[in-house]
Amino acid sequence: MHVVKYSGEEVPFNSDIFKRSILKSGATQEQVNQLFTRIEDKIYDGITTQQLYVLAFNELYKLKNSFAARYSLKKALRELGPEGYFFEDWVGKLFAQLGYQTTTGKTLQGEAVTHEVDVIAIKNKTLNLCECKFRNDVDAKISVTTPMYFLSRFNDLKNNEFHFFNETLKPNLGWVITNAYFTQDAIAFANHYGVKLLSWDYPEGNSIKNIVDQTRFYPITCLTTLTDYEKKFLLNQNVVLVNDICKHPDKLAGINFTEEKVDAIIKEAKELISFNI
Repeated sequence: MHVVKYSGEEVPFNSDIFKRSILKSGATQEQVNQLFTRIEDKIYDGITTQQLYVLAFNELYKLKNSFAARYSLKKALRELGPEGYFFEDWVGKLFAQLGYQTTTGKTLQGEAVTHEVDVIAIKNKTLNLCECKFRNDVDAKISVTTPMYFLSRFNDLKNNEFHFFNETLKPNLGWVITNAYFTQDAIAFANHYGVKLLSWDYPEGNSIKNIVDQTRFYPITCLTTLTDYEKKFLLNQNVVLVNDICKHPDKLAGINFTEEKVDAIIKEAKELISFNI
């Protein structure tokens, strides 16, 4: 039996890998096995990965909506668009959560030209310049040309000093960060020239999906209790994180929610960030 990826590529269906992906939702092994039994007869040769996702998501939602919310993280990151400004904001907040001082959307003067830098992050006197590459496509890959282009920009900036957070520093590290994937050539080039990479699945063990599960840094677009309009409204009010709602429920006051809906949103948010994977 084969599964068709978004790109059109066909790959063998592996039930164990599929179950492991569902298990990361927070459901127990027994619940996952029961879920798979319920959908097994709906899986056919040539089913798409999107159809598989919908089958699993719907069953997880019936168990607990926070399971479905956690399972939808990859999709939720794609909803930080369409332009990607919210993704840049989310990356800045993620670095801050990891102990960096951060700012976003700055223009810096290089030796030759000026450069827009998506995220600036400082920690232990190390100035990090981050380029964010947001993608809407499910299986999008960032090619080698992106770290090549970024390296040329970084080299134009690295000898200049910049003042942030009461410190004057030269750039030490450059990052390319994406919610998508990197090609093998992009990884090889970046590793050779010292460009740091962070993507949905890279580096192994410390990728975006790993970091989010460790830090509980889920974007509000994960929440199943919010409509697309409500998610966009909150993002425009700088409510980017599920944790923002847990700490400041009053941020929901901008939308005419019923008391019952507010309770449901907060309940899902607290379950999402409190569960141990």
